[in-house]
Amino acid sequence: MRRLEDFPDAALRIFDRPAPPPPGDVRSVYLIGICGKGMGALAELLVGAGYAVRGSDDAPYPPMSTRLRALGIPIDEGYDPAHLDPAPDVVVVGNAATPTHPEAAAARERGLVQLSLPEALAHFFLHDRKPLVVAGTHGKTTTTGLLAHVLAAAGRDPGFFVGGVLAGEDATARRGTGAPFAVEGDEYDAAYFDKRPKMWLYRPTSAVVTSLEFDHADIYADWDDYRAAFEHFAGLLPPHGLLVLNADAGDVRALAAHTHARVRTYALDTEADLTARDLRPEPGGQRFTLVVDGAPAAEAFLPLGGRFNVANALAVAALALDEGLTPAEVAAGLASFRGMKRRQEVAGEAGGVLVVDDFAHHPTAVEATVKGVRERWPGRRIVAVFEPRSNSSRRKLFETPYGESFDSADRVFLATPPLRHNDDLADFMDPETVAATIRRRGTPATSYPSADALLPDLLTALQPGDLALVMSNGSFDGLVAKLLSALSDAPRGA
Repeated sequence: MRRLEDFPDAALRIFDRPAPPPPGDVRSVYLIGICGKGMGALAELLVGAGYAVRGSDDAPYPPMSTRLRALGIPIDEGYDPAHLDPAPDVVVVGNAATPTHPEAAAARERGLVQLSLPEALAHFFLHDRKPLVVAGTHGKTTTTGLLAHVLAAAGRDPGFFVGGVLAGEDATARRGTGAPFAVEGDEYDAAYFDKRPKMWLYRPTSAVVTSLEFDHADIYADWDDYRAAFEHFAGLLPPHGLLVLNADAGDVRALAAHTHARVRTYALDTEADLTARDLRPEPGGQRFTLVVDGAPAAEAFLPLGGRFNVANALAVAALALDEGLTPAEVAAGLASFRGMKRRQEVAGEAGGVLVVDDFAHHPTAVEATVKGVRERWPGRRIVAVFEPRSNSSRRKLFETPYGESFDSADRVFLATPPLRHNDDLADFMDPETVAATIRRRGTPATSYPSADALLPDLLTALQPGDLALVMSNGSFDGLVAKLLSALSDAPRGA
C-alpha cells in the first residue's frame, strides 16, 4: 500500500494522460458510471453548462437514471468500447472503474482525454470561482449542504457539489452564479489512474477541516499516512484564503502549522474564535448563542439534533462571516435549513414507530448519531439497526470501536454485509464479535447474516413509541422501505 509521504505528487498519477482542452473548446463529455450519485450530479452540471453529455452504467437504475434521461442524457446499459464512438472530447472515469474496465481501458488505449470526477469538476466549474472545500473524517456532507444553504439564504447564489441530497431541494449540485462554490472534500482517492485524494484537486481557496480519525484503511497505510493527506491539503490554500479548524480536535488544530492561509477556529469545549454558548436541545432542534471573538453575535436555532451538528454550524458560520454575511444572516440561514437526506432523516412513522434513516458508518459517526437521535427524540426507546458496508468499515480493526459506539441505544441489531470479490476473509469484520462487545457493555445486541434475516426479529422487538434508527452508507437492501411497509401491515408482539 502506498504512503502519501513517500511519493512525489506525480508518482500518485499512475498513467500519463493527454491534457484536457480548455472548457470552451469542449463540446462532448462521456461519463463512465454515470448513474453514480457524484457522476450523475456532474452530468447535470455539464448539461446545464451546455455540453453534450452521454454515458454508461452497468445497470442504469432510478432515481438517477430517470433524472438523467429526463434531461435528455443518453445512457448506454453495460460497458462496451463501442460506446465511445464517436469519440468524445473528454471521458470522465468513475472511481469504481479499474484499469481493466472495458471502456476505461479503451479510452486509455485510444489516447482519449480522461479525467477523474474531481478533476472534471475543477476543470469545468471551479477555475473562475472561489472553492470553499469542506474536509474531515466526519460531518462533511451536512456541513457542505448547510454552508450552501446559508449562503443561498443570504442571496449569494453559490455553486455547490455535495455527497448528499439537500432536503427540500432534491439537489446534490448546482452551478450558481456567485463566486463561492461549496464542495465536499472527500479524502478517498480520485481514480484508478490518480491516487491523490479528491480534496486535493478542488483548488481550495478557503476550507474547513471538521475532524480527523483514521479511516479508509483500504487505501491509507496507517494513521500517519491519513493525517499527511490533510497536512498537504492545508498547504494548498493561498495566503488570502481561510482555513477553519475544529479546535476541540488536537490533530485538526495542529493543521494550522501546515497552511499559508489565515486560520480561524471553532469549538464547543475549548477556547476558539467561534463558540456556542447556552446550548440547549429543544423540540425539533437546538438553540444557542453564537459567540464570535468572545462576544455574543446572534441567537441561533438549528433544526438538527446532536452537539456535532452545532459544531458543524459553527464551521459554516466562520466561512460565511468571512464571505461577508452578517451574524443575523447566518442565524437566519441556520434556522431555515431542512437538513440532508439520510442524515437523521425521518423516513416515516407506522404503527407508532418512528423510522429514521442515517448514513453513519464510521464508529465515531455511529456513536454521535445515536446520541444525537436520543437528544432530538428524548422520549423514545432507541432501537439501532446497523450495517457496516463501506470498504473500510468492514475491517476487523473497527470491531472494538463499533462495539463501544452503541452505549446510547436501548437495543441493537447488526447485519453482516455481503462479501465482495476484493474482501480479505482474514480481515473481514465479524458482526457477532461486535454484538458481544455491545452486550458486555449492557445493551442487548444481536447479529444476523443479512438485512432480510434480521427484519422478523426487529419487527417483534419494536413497539409503539419506539424509534428505529437505521444506519448504513449503502441501500441496506431496501430495509427502510421494507420496515415501514411491514410496520404498516402487521401488528408486533412484545
